[in-house]
Amino acid sequence: MEKKRFAVLMCAEDSDFVKKRYGGYFQVFLGLLKEEGEIWDMYRVSLGDFPEDEELEEYEGFVITGSCKDAHGNDPWVCKLVTLLKKLDSMHKKLLGFCFGHQILSRAIGGKIGRAINGWDVGVNTVNLSPSKLLSALQIPSVLPIIECHQDEVWELPKRAEVMACSKKTGIEMFRCGDHIMGIQGHPEYSKDILLHLIDRLRGCHLIQSGHVELAKASMEAYVPNQEAWKRLCLAFLKGRSFWVDYPN
Repeated sequence: MEKKRFAVLMCAEDSDFVKKRYGGYFQVFLGLLKEEGEIWDMYRVSLGDFPEDEELEEYEGFVITGSCKDAHGNDPWVCKLVTLLKKLDSMHKKLLGFCFGHQILSRAIGGKIGRAINGWDVGVNTVNLSPSKLLSALQIPSVLPIIECHQDEVWELPKRAEVMACSKKTGIEMFRCGDHIMGIQGHPEYSKDILLHLIDRLRGCHLIQSGHVELAKASMEAYVPNQEAWKRLCLAFLKGRSFWVDYPN
């Protein structure tokens, strides 16, 4: 039997910490999503490494990562990624985006994105999921803690998409479009140590204020991200197409 193939569209460069601790962000994503008998490839799209058109059919699905860049910006690689995602949407390929990936997926299907109305959201946040038969079948709790680190957000979705989750700070924490596109604003793949290192880097670059750091660290003491539930949801979406269709909202 031919092995199923997936690809990570890497939109961020590895930090020294993540390379030393985990072997790079690609390995972090494999830890969340890879299962036995699968082939996973990586394209560093932020560095101009994109799959060729003739390679796209080889893949069951694509995962779009976070990034320090703006999904609403017009860097050449960002615009090229939007074009690629539109093509993959037309091919009905599975598309799963986290943070920047969530935002740029929304942009590719006609949504509106920009700076978050309520400012930076950093730390462990509780997300409220909309009731659905799908989430009940997967035994996903209605309130899920998740690691967040973003200053941009999805403002508005096109009519063909639906909101699956929200929080006090962010109106669109998760969305789906048909049975082949799903975006998650948070980081199911992150561990607390990755977030702590990222916070230190942001503070060192004077991108966040000390108040954000204090709130983020307090949230990490108060909540534990439910990585297992998020993993279950992501795997069901990315690899269980018939299951996803059988349980509409």
